[in-house]
Amino acid sequence: MKVFMIGGTGLLGCEAATTLIKRGHEVTTVALPPLPEGAPIPEEMEIIFGDINKKSDEEIEGMLKGADVFIFAAGVDERVEFPAPVIEKYYQYNIAPLERIFPLCKKAGVKRAVVLGSYFAYLHKIRPEMKLTERNPYMKSRMEQEKVCEDAADENFSTCVLELPYIFGTQPGRKPVWTVLIEQIQGMDKLPFTMYPKGGTAMLTCRQVGQVIAGAAENKAGKTGFEAIPIGMYNMTWPEFLDIVFAARGMAGRKIVTVAPWMMRMGMFKIIKDYKKRGIESGMDPLQLPDIMDYNLFIDKKYCLELGVEEDDIREAITDSIKISQASFEGKVKLLEMKGE
Repeated sequence: MKVFMIGGTGLLGCEAATTLIKRGHEVTTVALPPLPEGAPIPEEMEIIFGDINKKSDEEIEGMLKGADVFIFAAGVDERVEFPAPVIEKYYQYNIAPLERIFPLCKKAGVKRAVVLGSYFAYLHKIRPEMKLTERNPYMKSRMEQEKVCEDAADENFSTCVLELPYIFGTQPGRKPVWTVLIEQIQGMDKLPFTMYPKGGTAMLTCRQVGQVIAGAAENKAGKTGFEAIPIGMYNMTWPEFLDIVFAARGMAGRKIVTVAPWMMRMGMFKIIKDYKKRGIESGMDPLQLPDIMDYNLFIDKKYCLELGVEEDDIREAITDSIKISQASFEGKVKLLEMKGE
């Protein structure tokens, strides 16, 4: 099988490429330089350097020629900050590339596309009463992304969106997104306890994401049309997760006090004021976020197992992510920022 990927040198795309190549598949990717120093990017992967958005349709169609599967392992999530209107940036990075490339895939004879999405789309579908897409631009954009994928599917072209949860693991030379968490909790370090919501989240390691992507690309079940798959291997409450986080920060046994949504909401007004001062529009409504984080957004691992995901050490992956995030936050290491290409 021949695979063409956007984002093959990133944290998740690199893991997918490694898994696919080990299984005997050929992988080509387009990516922006520079490559993160020391990253274990497989030598067998063909890398075309450049900005896919600046390539002509003819150039992209040429890259797709002979490929069986297209993988979109790029884009941005809700933790990346943008000025208003933030929905336009989500469209630029997460949706517009698909609207352009899907027709080119069909012209080139590609049979399947795998797109990395978000489990917040899954949350919207199981909790419609929360009206999440009305208040959270990021969630709205992820549902719009899934609609583009669904509309593109036909009898000759199948599309699969992987609704990914929080992911842990590191890529040498690249800055993890978890520096955001360090920024959030370090302000409470001087207190005798840390206050946090009582909900929880599904999660998995970046190695497992590589397996998920490879399994979806191989499509051993032979599924046609469109499918959106909720992804998660491990479920933890926030206090359980923070126990690991604080141990990684050298603060093992730190007391965690869970707070009700109304209490967390009181603290969000300071964040709203900061966003306004900096001209930032959040992809998540700060006043609804407490309700979201109060919910146990857990996912049955059966979906991952169907895609061939194997067990991994989630505690070690969280520990590694937090340690490098802490070092980056303190300015002890210089790392490449996550990019949206």
